[in-house]
Amino acid sequence: MPVVVKLKEILAERNMSQRELARLTGLRPNTISHLCSNGVDRVHLSTFEIICKTLNIELHELIVMED
Repeated sequence: MPVVVKLKEILAERNMSQRELARLTGLRPNTISHLCSNGVDRVHLSTFEIICKTLNIELHELIVMED
């Protein structure tokens, strides 16, 4: 079952740039860019935790399982 990371959509809804999220989280801009692409194959759970805390969202809002 493919997993889709909705970070690009969440940032668009908030009018937030990838660079701004990188600055707020302390994550590398390349990491944020990778998560906004369609080719996400692996991510550390701690990365998702940092993003969720920063954006004040739940994990299920960030990643979605597709049939």
